[in-house]
Amino acid sequence: MVISLTPICKTKTMGWNYISVCPNLCYQKIQTVTSKQSLLQQLWSELLLFGILLVFIRRKMKKNGAKEGTTMVKSMLEDNRKWTDEIQLFDFLTISSSTNNFSNTNVIGQGGFGIVYKGIMEDGQEIAVKRLERPSEQGLNDFMNEVVLIAKLQHRNLVQLLGCCMENDERILVYEFMKNASLDTFIFGEKRHLLDWPKIVEIIIGIARGLLYLHQDSRLRIIHRDLKPANILLDDMMNPKISDFGTARLFDAGQLEENTRRVIGTY
Repeated sequence: MVISLTPICKTKTMGWNYISVCPNLCYQKIQTVTSKQSLLQQLWSELLLFGILLVFIRRKMKKNGAKEGTTMVKSMLEDNRKWTDEIQLFDFLTISSSTNNFSNTNVIGQGGFGIVYKGIMEDGQEIAVKRLERPSEQGLNDFMNEVVLIAKLQHRNLVQLLGCCMENDERILVYEFMKNASLDTFIFGEKRHLLDWPKIVEIIIGIARGLLYLHQDSRLRIIHRDLKPANILLDDMMNPKISDFGTARLFDAGQLEENTRRVIGTY
């Protein structure tokens, strides 16, 4: 028995059924299948090329986004050589002595940047010392960002940066000391009973004034990008002061919005 795989068609003539080969039908079917396969192959090739291009673009954007903050701050440092005239530079020995050689008993906080210590200067002034825990690219970016931005800002509802230390590999920020720590200790801690509604309203108004200054009234238009109770410090009179400008973003004078390329802040 011979079995043929050639497409056939069944015809009927004069009452008799017989089978005959249909070459035209076979050719048309093969041509149709081949066309569909070519179309699918072309479609998959285009999708693969588009996927590779999309991955390349995303990686390029991510790389540029990571360098964005560093480039902006470095350009500010290069364009404004007098930024050191607006902030005091401390030597490492002075800072180390004020914090009892960075003793654990002087630790008052810790965050993504590093550890915060309480210090006392020789003249008796209390300070808060934020020390970069380990040298990293992001930590250095936050350090430069905060130094350059806060050095140019002065407002009663912004924490005051007294100076910094950049000896060798050390990156240290020195702030005015806030006796009542941060707002979150009052909202979520055991001190909740110390906040009455009039004081809460005063704190809210103070924070709003600080934000208004950053967004409209300062020499630089700055978006904080990490505003939370832990970054609102309270002085001895319970006046709120916005702190931690490591992830802040500098806007142009007439700029109202921006698309971010990476997640910033606490999440």
